[in-house]
Amino acid sequence: MINFNGTIQDTKTVLNSNNRGFAYGDALFETIKTSYGKLLFWEDHYFRLMSSMRILRMEIPMNFNMEFLEAEIKNTLEANQLTDASARIKLTVFRNEGGLYLPETNDVSFIIDAKPLEDDFYIISDKNYEIDLFKDFYISPSLLSTLKTNNKALNVIGSIYAKENNLQNCLTLNTNKNVVEALNGNVFVVKGNTIKTAPLTDGCLKGVMRKQLIEVIKAIPEYELVEASISAFELQKADEIFISNTITGIQPVSKYRKKIFTNTVSKSLIQKLNVKMRLN
Repeated sequence: MINFNGTIQDTKTVLNSNNRGFAYGDALFETIKTSYGKLLFWEDHYFRLMSSMRILRMEIPMNFNMEFLEAEIKNTLEANQLTDASARIKLTVFRNEGGLYLPETNDVSFIIDAKPLEDDFYIISDKNYEIDLFKDFYISPSLLSTLKTNNKALNVIGSIYAKENNLQNCLTLNTNKNVVEALNGNVFVVKGNTIKTAPLTDGCLKGVMRKQLIEVIKAIPEYELVEASISAFELQKADEIFISNTITGIQPVSKYRKKIFTNTVSKSLIQKLNVKMRLN
């Protein structure tokens, strides 16, 4: 069951060919982890959504406050019997039907979908996680590239490429040939006591988990957090590489080409992240 504009209904009765999210990618989405009915890092998700809607010149409804959307998400969890479990929420906001490239209205609708998750807390997987660079297409750095929109062709093609090459993920490059992010999250590179992540100006997603980890790392005296461009040459020299997103938390990379990595820093950070999650 999904939530369409506040009505719980079957998933088969919403989408048609005139839906602008389907026809033009004229939509935004937030992927939110919930734990026993609690929305993790909800405030950050909400404000990112509001900011993104303004950038795309979508009309923000008067009732689109934090309390309203949180209540609708919880209604969706209840309808899917997920209030006593962990779940993945996808909140999609799309401009209403009408027009071609030029919309007839800036009013919006929303859909909330919920699916169960196995893990209540963030855990580190010791399974093999091999990555490489995806170089078929490049991210053009701009404010739009930092948004979580439905325009994810590069991520889709890159994921197919990863599967075809027996990889668990790929890192994307921007038009300046700098490493930007992974196909499904932000990337952090560890060398000694320095932890580096790409700046938003390089075109990476303005990730909610990226924000949490930056705050966690900056609070640890023995580490220095640096937001700066990452060259592909730095990957081979790194001690550790990990990927972040709101569902997994931290995913350590075990291998990039011939280089094998440790996950010591990842294990340390995941503990602090779980503490932050409980306090959220």
